[in-house]
Amino acid sequence: MRFIFAAVLFQYFWNSALTKLGSGLTGILSPSVGAYAQILPQMMERVGYDVSQVPFMPFGLIVLLGMWAEFLLPIMIVLGAMTRLASLGFIVFIAVMSYVDVTGHHLEAASIGAWFDGNPASIIADQRFLWVGILCVLVMKGAGQLSVDYLLLRHNPR
Repeated sequence: MRFIFAAVLFQYFWNSALTKLGSGLTGILSPSVGAYAQILPQMMERVGYDVSQVPFMPFGLIVLLGMWAEFLLPIMIVLGAMTRLASLGFIVFIAVMSYVDVTGHHLEAASIGAWFDGNPASIIADQRFLWVGILCVLVMKGAGQLSVDYLLLRHNPR
């Protein structure tokens, strides 16, 4: 499952995370305007896309943590580091991302889709459900023997 995640989803989320980086060396500490627009679309529209008008607590912190999660969780999953926790965190990330897409970006019904509709191309109901399925297997089964988790547990058995 980690291989499938790496082959199918890692680059997608890595590229998305890169769009959220602020400029310069401190970009990892100060998300871009695009990060705020992606994560808080309605609020950014209300403040004219002026990040200085968005209070850090809690909204700026949400954007910062969301950006970090989009970088760190996929890396942890691919490496097999704290895989169960990282996968569970990424399931929450996908749920929040889907909620923001539906409510904040106002996806149309065709993009949201529905299960059992015979169309596997809907972004939310079909694609993201498959993503969560992959992650659920990792939550239940763990990373396997080719992982950081296995190396650490081999030297420190429970």
